[in-house]
Formats: sequence, structure tokens, C-alpha cells
Amino acid sequence: MIPLSRPTIGKEEINSVVKVLKSGILSLGPKLEEFEEKFSRLMGSKYAIAVNSGTSGLHLALKSLGINPGDEVITTPFSFVASANCALFENAKPVFVDVEEDTFNINPDLIKEKINAKTRFILPVHVFGQSCDMDPILKAARENKLKVVEDACESILATYKGKNTGTMGDAGVFAFYPNKQMTTAEGGMIVTNYEKTSALCKSYRNQGRSDNMQWLTHQRIGYNYRMDEINAAIGVEQLEKLPGFIKKRKELANAYLDELKGIDGVTLPKIRKGNEHSWFVFPVMVSEKIRDRAISELNAMGIQSKAYFHPCIHLQPFYRESLGCKEGDFPVAEKLSRTIMILPFYEQIKEKDMHTVVNSLKKILRRLK
Repeated sequence: MIPLSRPTIGKEEINSVVKVLKSGILSLGPKLEEFEEKFSRLMGSKYAIAVNSGTSGLHLALKSLGINPGDEVITTPFSFVASANCALFENAKPVFVDVEEDTFNINPDLIKEKINAKTRFILPVHVFGQSCDMDPILKAARENKLKVVEDACESILATYKGKNTGTMGDAGVFAFYPNKQMTTAEGGMIVTNYEKTSALCKSYRNQGRSDNMQWLTHQRIGYNYRMDEINAAIGVEQLEKLPGFIKKRKELANAYLDELKGIDGVTLPKIRKGNEHSWFVFPVMVSEKIRDRAISELNAMGIQSKAYFHPCIHLQPFYRESLGCKEGDFPVAEKLSRTIMILPFYEQIKEKDMHTVVNSLKKILRRLK
């Protein structure tokens, strides 16, 4: 079996977890503070708030920045469902905008036509490790007094014109699920330069406790979104290795690009000028007539592959029923969801396994074509 993804865990993470277990401090301790401090320093943000998932981070970022019931949040339909669900958590409404075919990210040229009196946020998603075109997004936000929450869950250390994803808006959110560029097993991080936003996120993640964090004084309604010391300990060690992880992923992506270049029927991912890609997954596009067959045959051979993101968010059953979304609403996103497949991609993949993936895909595509 050649898996789709695999986290890189070493003796450093294991030893750090053992130390936490022996310490008896398993939550709200020094490892959490260390992880947050080192993360904010790496990203160049004033504040970093660790939470138990990227989904929790998106929810708290919107909530701490003042989202209200009935507000509208402009975002993309080509993403993991959490980037739209976070608005629904607060009885707000996600408003979708189609994406660019080359980068898979939200099309900034289409945002203005969706802005109205109810719009309060723009939530761009930096998909697959590549930044959105942020200048026009930030310009539209400034002109219309909107707040920007960046979903950088898939794009840690990706840059846009030299700026880290997640640091250009009012808040940014990262995720550390095991298939991401770095992992804490489960976990996420919010970054912001606003003290009030940081304080509210810390309160909300911990049951709405008061600013002085008295154990049984609850100033507001909150949640149990805490990251524990074990996850934070893993995160501290992973953070040290993250630049090396990204470097290796770029090398692997370039190897895939070289080996798949020029193959009839395969469209390879493109990198926007001015972007530095951090490669969450490696996607290729093939004809929708054969995509699902190709995935099925690879899996039967022991090579994991998957459709991403299929179906699009707006075509998920709940969104069809609650928002009245339908096929044809966002044709570019829908085309991508029918043609993109991702290939095995992780730091430890062996060169011979990459050759096996590429050669198997070539044979399958030739036969199916």
C-alpha cells in the first residue's frame, strides 16, 4: 500500500509527549504557551491562539471579530466544508463565489458583485498550499469596511508577494490534522495582530472564562476548544522541523511535475506569479469521464488516490436543502471537483514508490482513454 499521506513523527515528538505525561500538567500548561509563542514568532503575528482544530479556529476568528446572525460571509465553494460551516455556527450565511481554474482559489474579480448591505466578512481559502490573490481581496474589504479571515489551514508557510498566508487579514487560521504539512494529531491555530481579538479567542476557547481566567467565572458563552499539552508538545517539535518539511514537499512536487509533464490528458497544477507554494497535496486534473475510474483502479493496485473536493460545498446535501444551491451555480468549482484527483504525497515517500504511482497512472490513463 502506498498511502495518500502520512505524518512525519520522530523521537523528538515522542520524548516530548512522554515528558508531558510525566509532568502531570496535561492542559493549559507551559507547552501550550511555548507553542503559541513560537508560532506567532514564525508567522510574524503579534498573537497566536491554539485550539483543538482548524474548524474551531475559524469559528472563533469570526465570533471574536463580531459576526452576528444574518450577516453574510463571502467565501469559496471549492474547499473543505468547515470554511462555510463556521458562518452557520453563528446563524450567519455563507455566500459563495466561483474560483479560478488555474489556482483553484476564490476569484477576486467576482467578489464585488456579491457584496451587499448584509456582507460583513470575506473568508478566502488558500487551497492546497497556494495563496489566494490577496491584494484585490483586501482592497474590496477596505472599500466596503469588511473584515477578512484567512483560511490558511492547508497553506502554512505559503507566501503571497513575500507575506505569509494567514497574516494579511484581520485574523488567519491554520490546521494541524495528520495529513497537513505539520501535525499536532488534532489541532489548529488562530493568528491576529489585534489584542482584543486574541483575548476573546482565548476566552471563547475556554468556556468563556473571564479575562483574569478565574476557573468558575464565566463572562460570556464559550466552548471547549482548548488544545491540550500533549498536542502542543507535538506541535513545538513539529514547528522546528516545518521548514524542512516544506522544502521536502517542494522537491517532491517538482519531481511529480517533471515526471507527469507532457502526458496527454493530464493537466498539472500551476503556481501564481509572486506565490510560494507549500504543497498540502499534489493534485492533477484528468477528464471527468475517466477520473473516478482512474482513482478506483489506483486504489485497487494499492495506491491511494482521492477526489478533492467532491462534491463542492454548495452541492453537499445540507447546502442544497438549506440554501437552495444547485448544480451549475459555480461552474468552475464544479468542473474542478469532477476532474481533480490527488496522488500520494508525504515527506517519507520513496523515489521508487513515486515512480510506481506515476507509471501506474500513465498506464491507466492510456487504457481508459
